[in-house]
Amino acid sequence: MNRFKDILCVVGSEKAGRQAIERAVTLAENNQASLSVVSVVERVTTGVGITNDSPVPADLQAAMVTAHAQNLETLVGPYSSRVEISTRVLIGSPFLEIIREVMRTGRDLVIKSPEPREWLDHLFDSDDMHLLRKCPCPVWLIKPQAPKTFRRILAMVDVDAGYPAAEMDTRHALNRQILELASSLALSEFAELHIAHAWHAIGESAMRSGFMQTSEKNLTAYVEQVRRDRALSLDTLIQEVTGNLGQAALDYLKPQVHLVKGWARKEIPALAKRIDADLVVMGTVARTGISGLLIGNTAETILNQIDCSVLAIKPPGFLTPVTLQD
Repeated sequence: MNRFKDILCVVGSEKAGRQAIERAVTLAENNQASLSVVSVVERVTTGVGITNDSPVPADLQAAMVTAHAQNLETLVGPYSSRVEISTRVLIGSPFLEIIREVMRTGRDLVIKSPEPREWLDHLFDSDDMHLLRKCPCPVWLIKPQAPKTFRRILAMVDVDAGYPAAEMDTRHALNRQILELASSLALSEFAELHIAHAWHAIGESAMRSGFMQTSEKNLTAYVEQVRRDRALSLDTLIQEVTGNLGQAALDYLKPQVHLVKGWARKEIPALAKRIDADLVVMGTVARTGISGLLIGNTAETILNQIDCSVLAIKPPGFLTPVTLQD
């Protein structure tokens, strides 16, 4: 994990914040990285709820900032002997101000714990999803109940060769990033490393439905050829990445490879649950260079189903639609 040198930890409630701070401090220690811990308060404006005998907006805003600043100092106090930590209170829409802080300072990782909300049927709220879609650096969302050390890490890669040629290099670079980070984490956490790719043979259902005159032998051969192609591509990618780790690290890791047949949006969450994964490492961008198309439907569907921590990575060339000004 030596890649991360400038970490931004985002704190909401005290309960969720401690989990994120603990992970951020440990990572900063191990990487000799700088660490900043921030919280975000909503901007106070005049209007409904602000009466004549209420504090003026500026005074109320200042009081809110002071309270959050004191809370941050209390939270980071126990870790001050381990690593130097700067704190700051941001004002505005949470996900926008977090992203703007990344843009202003060049942070290379955001760590945050989702706020526990009983009425949600999924782990990540709208601010979390906005960060996953639009933050220009990797986002690590740590489940509040996550163990202090991860036991099983699942890396999800896409080795489908059916994308436009202009995207293949970018997708390959993203797959490399995913495996490199997952491998590094597995080594540092003494965790199992699982690598997964979900595949399907295009047109198989149409051929089985009888709309095409295809013999069962030819259909079976076609599906098997697709499986072999994906298996070869996945094995080549794994060899390319793990070959740089050294034999001792590779002997320890012994990654478990899952080549699962079916749609990723269904099979990856099912696999994460089946192996009881503590962390899923994945890419979240459908295409690059287009600021309005930031997260693929498959990635979004997966994120709405999994119930574990996520480290989400953007590929080279990613453009955020967020600007430094409103």
